[in-house]
Amino acid sequence: MTRLTLICALLLTTCVWADETSIGYVKNVTGEASVTNGGKRFKAEVGSAVHQGSVLQTGPRSSMGVTFKDETVMSFGPDTEFVVDEYLYVPVQAKLKLGSKLAKGSLNYVSGVIAKLQPDAVTVRTPSGTIGVRGTQFVVKVEE
Repeated sequence: MTRLTLICALLLTTCVWADETSIGYVKNVTGEASVTNGGKRFKAEVGSAVHQGSVLQTGPRSSMGVTFKDETVMSFGPDTEFVVDEYLYVPVQAKLKLGSKLAKGSLNYVSGVIAKLQPDAVTVRTPSGTIGVRGTQFVVKVEE
């Protein structure tokens, strides 16, 4: 019985730890989409965790929406590849950063707390340049 209790405690601790490292969650998915975390690719489903370093991908005729801890909302159109390079959200210590890369596809971005408190802390790199957030919403499309 003691072993079973210990195993259950370890499993619960692992689940809590995994949740603490997440920086956002998939809110909606249409068609085929995936989230790659730590080199492991998973089918994106509502509630799938997004972590720093996650690669988000959508297939043809597919879309996915993600909400981050700071209430930033991103929607991805068909054939998109997006990487969350950096995410830091500790507003009480003024530690704010959202650095990402849109390799291909389309993105609709709606600002959350990070961009409202420190606009220079949000960047989206594309193959042809870097977008700095100066407003509350933008749309970008990267063609192959």
